[in-house]
Amino acid sequence: MLDYIFDGSFMPHGYCFSWRKDLLFMMIVGNTLTFLSYSLIPVALVHLVKKRKDLTFNGIFLLFAAFIASCGLTHALEIVNIWHGYYSLQGIVQMMTGLISALTAFVLWRLIPSILAIPSREVLNEQNEKLRQVHEELANANRNLEQKVKERTESLQQLANTDQLTQIKNRRAILETLEYEVQQTGRQARSLSVLMLDIDHFKVVNDTFGHLEGDQILVKVAQVVSQACRKTDSVGRYGGEEFLIVLPETSISDAKDLAERIRVSMVGCLSKDGNALTCSIGVSTLMAGEGVLELIKVADDRVYIAKNQGRNRVIFEG
Repeated sequence: MLDYIFDGSFMPHGYCFSWRKDLLFMMIVGNTLTFLSYSLIPVALVHLVKKRKDLTFNGIFLLFAAFIASCGLTHALEIVNIWHGYYSLQGIVQMMTGLISALTAFVLWRLIPSILAIPSREVLNEQNEKLRQVHEELANANRNLEQKVKERTESLQQLANTDQLTQIKNRRAILETLEYEVQQTGRQARSLSVLMLDIDHFKVVNDTFGHLEGDQILVKVAQVVSQACRKTDSVGRYGGEEFLIVLPETSISDAKDLAERIRVSMVGCLSKDGNALTCSIGVSTLMAGEGVLELIKVADDRVYIAKNQGRNRVIFEG
């Protein structure tokens, strides 16, 4: 059978392999492998175009697929023409291959400027590095901005909660502290006391020496009271010459002792005319069922009792 197939008498005119079997074998195998390879490449290109419809140059891929497929077809006809001389068909296929080749070359040259405009890997890496640096700078700027906003917020909060003259808690802040401590005391069943302090004859000081001297006395009193209290205690200017001291986990007895220490320390402060400053202090302790208003009212009432009894004293009952 093989002798019949490879018989040189079947070769059409124009082919001359000297009727050698090795030349015929290489001709068939070479063209077959080329045809198979040229058939697989267009399939891969068509598959690529279907999967990546977002690519800009899909048209050129299809032209390449048609060009390679036509080239493969010419190699298939080379095998057929060994036994059957379809030279007209081969000529048509070769002409079609030429036209597709010319069209592909034309389109490719038209696309070269656009292709060259595509950034290279090095350019993309450089741009990515620049973007990374910009992103890092932006992140640092955001962190700095957040820190400044935080600092500004804390500053404003401190400003909103601080009495500008004495630099202790203002009325709103000390009442918020007292409200919090009242709630904590109710939950944890612990003691809570407050002191209401009023400077004696403060109006006389303002009327005699002016408000500037009065302001200096308020600052001095705030310092004396703050130094006498614990870190867990809170001191605030309740209004005018009145100061409210919140004493968490403090019994009425311990609160009275602290009030006495504050009163004695106040006597050591001299006013402008050489007279000692004195104060009247009311002490109250939170009782079951009471709230902030009741606690303050009891302490305030005891301040008035101290005033009526001659001032410069601590009242913790009555």
